[in-house]
Amino acid sequence: MTFIKVLEDFTCERCGTAVKGSGYSNHCPRCLWSKHVDVEPGDRAASCGALMEPVQIEGSSPHYDIIHRCTRCGVRRRNAASPEDDQQTLAAVAEGRYVRDNS
Repeated sequence: MTFIKVLEDFTCERCGTAVKGSGYSNHCPRCLWSKHVDVEPGDRAASCGALMEPVQIEGSSPHYDIIHRCTRCGVRRRNAASPEDDQQTLAAVAEGRYVRDNS
């Protein structure tokens, strides 16, 4: 499959942050939550549509991946962290001290 870059702005359904899409945006840079919309990156073919929780950080500086788990079906996806991502939230997920509230 060939990824097709599409610019999509969105409002995070978890924390309400308005996100300016880059064509590669797949999670909220404030709370790091995502949405289960793809089967393959960018295809928008997933029927689930549930929120995906950031559960783990993998990799090493400066190339981190956020591991998301779907809150409905449990599927796990790896997404590259972005320079715009909140560093304190990334650290909290990496250290296992992420608080799962709406802040």
